[in-house]
Amino acid sequence: MTDTNYSESYDTEDKSQQEKPKELPELQANTGKNRILERENVKFERLPIRTHLITADDDICDVAEKYAMPYLLPDDILFISEKAVACSQGRAIPLNEIKPRKLAVFLSKYVTKTKHGIGLGIPETMEMAIRECGVLRILLAAFISVIGKLFRQKGWFYLVAGQKAASIDGPTSGTIPPYNKCVVLAPDKPDKVAISVAERIGCRCIIVDINDLGGKILGVSDPTLSKDSLAKLLSDNPLGQGHQSTPMGIIRALAD
Repeated sequence: MTDTNYSESYDTEDKSQQEKPKELPELQANTGKNRILERENVKFERLPIRTHLITADDDICDVAEKYAMPYLLPDDILFISEKAVACSQGRAIPLNEIKPRKLAVFLSKYVTKTKHGIGLGIPETMEMAIRECGVLRILLAAFISVIGKLFRQKGWFYLVAGQKAASIDGPTSGTIPPYNKCVVLAPDKPDKVAISVAERIGCRCIIVDINDLGGKILGVSDPTLSKDSLAKLLSDNPLGQGHQSTPMGIIRALAD
């Protein structure tokens, strides 16, 4: 028996004992959401990705690399919920740590509440809006909103208060614990986060604030991307906003 034969026999046995790579589970649309949407005569897949519960102990780049990168194609765009980014930055504040001032209690009484979320309609979320935006800006926004209501116009408060106020999420029964007892602020420096993620995964990335009422693109890794077009493409909220556990997803253009 030659040395060559021995080596070949050993290599074959060693390879047979190695674990075969597991096939990736197919990405599916969330219940009640469409996987494919057509915009400007182009069809796009929106593929939600399930992850573990993201906390302040996580680096969002690590999360994207672990859960999204194995699925990505070169021309894909990874979109990440602003709430996931904010939670990874430690910007989820427990309700019991927030002490609303009298102004926050007063202003919160006049916020319209909807079935899609409480927004700034409780003292704790209004208090955080005041801390994020400043007293003068929130008072000006409240004054302008009153004028808007006289003309039967909605949304003027957030036009003045800005995206930091609009992106504040209050606790709801449909939110995954422990965030059902937290106020989640807007992510810090979303453009910088998107760029960092894109550099890690080798694919374009956007940070989105999308809910069942619509939303906005907060951060992009590529400034040539159209925020308006992307917001329309995600306007039906393919990630959902309850217990889906899908804080990120892939946008993929489909060939004709």
